[in-house]
Amino acid sequence: MTLNADTTIWQGLQARAAACERELNLAHALHDAGRFERLSLQAPHVLLDCSKCLWDEAALAALLQLAEQAGVAPRRDALYDGAVVNETEQRPALHVRLRAPLVPQGGAWVVEDECHAGLRDMLALAQQIRTDARFTDVVHIGIGGSGLGPELMLQALQPWYAGGPRVHVVSNLDGHDLHQALQCLVPARTLFIVASKSWSTAETQRNMASAKAWLCAGGDLHWPNHFVAVSSREDVARQSGFTQTLHIPEGIGGRFSVWSAVGLPVAVAVGPQVFERLLQGAAEMDAHFAQAPLEHNAPVWLGLLDVWYASFLQMPGRCVAPYHHGLRRLPAYLQQLEMESNGKQVRADGKPVGCLTTGMVWGEPGSNGQHAFFQWLHQGTQRIPVEFIAARTAEHGLPEHQEALLANALAQAQALMQGARAGEGQLLGHQDFPGNRPSTFMLLDALTPESLGALLALHEHRVFVAGTVWGINSFDQWGVELGKTLAKDLRDRMDSAELEGLDASTAGLLSFCLQGSLVSVS
Repeated sequence: MTLNADTTIWQGLQARAAACERELNLAHALHDAGRFERLSLQAPHVLLDCSKCLWDEAALAALLQLAEQAGVAPRRDALYDGAVVNETEQRPALHVRLRAPLVPQGGAWVVEDECHAGLRDMLALAQQIRTDARFTDVVHIGIGGSGLGPELMLQALQPWYAGGPRVHVVSNLDGHDLHQALQCLVPARTLFIVASKSWSTAETQRNMASAKAWLCAGGDLHWPNHFVAVSSREDVARQSGFTQTLHIPEGIGGRFSVWSAVGLPVAVAVGPQVFERLLQGAAEMDAHFAQAPLEHNAPVWLGLLDVWYASFLQMPGRCVAPYHHGLRRLPAYLQQLEMESNGKQVRADGKPVGCLTTGMVWGEPGSNGQHAFFQWLHQGTQRIPVEFIAARTAEHGLPEHQEALLANALAQAQALMQGARAGEGQLLGHQDFPGNRPSTFMLLDALTPESLGALLALHEHRVFVAGTVWGINSFDQWGVELGKTLAKDLRDRMDSAELEGLDASTAGLLSFCLQGSLVSVS
């Protein structure tokens, strides 16, 4: 069902939002000890606390009705069944299928489809690379989901590294990224993984070409022995000389692809068994999303909260503050996942959405953020919800650090909620904190392969729920393409120095890039 401002449920939620803005004081509401119990959920590996969110139980109940009317449950079932849910590209979205159990009783591989076949091949190759004494270093080249996903997982799973080569990630077209990664590496001892679903991503192709040139300049080496291609266009990769290839199904989008063969650098670093634990944790969250009633379903709550904040309270986005060093790239990962998926103004049918959709997603790890932008969060003129993510225990064996970190995370959420008034001897106004600033808290028992898998799957499903309510196709990204087309034109103009037909600003900037001085472009 298509929902908009003219429907009764939507108008009722607008009235409820106005009432919450006018009447809901979080500090007062949390004098009720039962609010935490009623507005928190235990999902696989994650305790989700929404009691400091700027909503009440009446708002949540109305949002759950909205989810039912929007068809969240049947669309979720279609996603799990492999039906076409990416309407503009006429594809299914198969990332959930990747996480289905791979090894039944008896230990034999189950290969149900191309998803599992590609995953099985990837895990086998990862083990082969880990035991190949030729390679001391693996350089993974990708961008977007092909870079952010592996980079996040490599950082988060660092305690599970065990033997195998060192793994580096190169994603930026800026040559400094590749140059720095290759410093101190030995060509004969280096393996490159090139991940590009379409095998036409310009940034990845440029980095790949430079990596080949570096390798070949390092001695009499047969470059195909030092490269692995990960793509849905294996045929094109082979035509360009690759002999080692892994397959990505067309139905797996880039920002959902780290569970697939794109996860090869992760499996090389931690081993296939740990990678399977990652899949297991995601599968547990998949089962929760599929089976839990909507009123007790963590991805549903979070997706509806995103709709509530954006469409009804008109908040400009969300700050993500992971209080765990292993999750320091999570804000960037979620930026792509959410803003590329739901940063759209048209519904799947091509008509205007008619309301605000997903806002900015940004952040920095705690406690660093406290000494950067938390001043703005506490006393700035704009109000934005904060999402705290922490782990109850740590791997580093420094308990004093962990206790202080958790105390800081809990205190920041508390301070945003309750605020403060300047007391005697303090500066009135300057030391006043308005409070009533909302936050969500996600608490893991520990950051493990299983909990990481569950956390990322939770956010994937959250995006799907919000997109379904907005009527958005969360699985395409046409907005990415225009800049690519224009960049190709400008790259050609750098060779020809042709400025005709450009706007004055672009012509002036391009001329300065070519000549290093301001010149007339008229």
